[in-house]
Amino acid sequence: MYESLTELLKQISLGEDSVLELKTVEFAGNKIKGPHRDGMADELAAMANTHTGIIVLGVDDKTRKIQGIPSDKLDIVESWLREICNDLIEPPLDCLIRKLVVSDPERGEKLILRIDVPRSLFVHQSPGGYFRRIGSSKRQMRPDVLARLFQQRSQTRLVRFDEQTVPHAGLEDLNPRLWRRFRTVVSPRDDDVFLEKMKLVALDETGVLRPTVGGILMACDAPEAFMSSAFIQAVCYRGSERNAAYQLDAKDITGPLDVQIRDACNFVERNMRVYAVKAPNRIETPQFSMNAVFEAVVNAVAHRDYAIYGSKIRLHLFADRLEIFSPGTIPNTMTIDSLSERQSSRNELLTSLLARCPMNVNAVGSQRSFIMDKRGEGVPIIITESEKLSGVRPVYRLIDDAELKLTLFAAKPPQGKG
Repeated sequence: MYESLTELLKQISLGEDSVLELKTVEFAGNKIKGPHRDGMADELAAMANTHTGIIVLGVDDKTRKIQGIPSDKLDIVESWLREICNDLIEPPLDCLIRKLVVSDPERGEKLILRIDVPRSLFVHQSPGGYFRRIGSSKRQMRPDVLARLFQQRSQTRLVRFDEQTVPHAGLEDLNPRLWRRFRTVVSPRDDDVFLEKMKLVALDETGVLRPTVGGILMACDAPEAFMSSAFIQAVCYRGSERNAAYQLDAKDITGPLDVQIRDACNFVERNMRVYAVKAPNRIETPQFSMNAVFEAVVNAVAHRDYAIYGSKIRLHLFADRLEIFSPGTIPNTMTIDSLSERQSSRNELLTSLLARCPMNVNAVGSQRSFIMDKRGEGVPIIITESEKLSGVRPVYRLIDDAELKLTLFAAKPPQGKG
């Protein structure tokens, strides 16, 4: 949008609109006294909540004249902006800030700051509340509008969340080795056509081809670089308390989702105890069924709500249980009691891609050839396998209607074994 300086200046001459905001910057010594920090945060969040736009600092919004910013204060303004984006907006806003030189026939060269604000994957709150942009001004959102926006940017949308484009991500951020594994003999030969057909990339609002959320999660080496909470926090504790003093092992599990599934299962297998008795042949009894653990991790990764900022999957292993926390409520009209009977997917794109990934975990007893089968057998396997091994039925619990917790209970050691 307005990539050339000529285009930008032409638009500035026309004045503010839905995608352009102009502001002068006033100083008191080395401190910025205008615009106000809170007001600037409201403007940035409003634009991110509505659509991709540009804010230009150093231009009078009334006269449309270039006032400029002193060269020795450019870095001060840039730091001020970054602090606003990180500290006053929740979740923090990622913007592109550029310093531009503008030639003024009357006053010579002037310096301005251009802030590109992408339409966000999230709904942002600023000091004044929740705002959206209407024309050249911001408006606080009514409760019904806000609820609809949260819904649109979560799981229920004509274009699902995992099919939305990721701002600032480019095609070069997708690893060809990762996306080529989804190719079949009937796939289009043209790479861009294939990527679009698979919904790994899509056109954003400005017509630029960008990776989708699903593309980043499945075909990027480091999804957490674009979606900071797209990883699994795995921790193993010595006893039954969540206490850092008793922590035995910990790892932030990153990478494409199928790699996260593999590494999370390996973390459990590496840290759980395996009891052995001779009766008369050696019989080994693991604390947990790896088939059940595999299904539980797959469900957590495939069905979590990636639209919730700052919430990661947590896998916590204790001496007597395994707890897996997955961000998001239960999809659609499902309930805790109906989980084992019904099937529903929040992320259709992700589940379809995982169904093309070969099985990569030694889940004893599993008949899977691919990570997902989409037949709705995961929860029944989790319940049956775990209860058969430990004698205790796993427990699902919905926390604050925002996080699903699954507890798998460990098998007790055979008599005489501690």
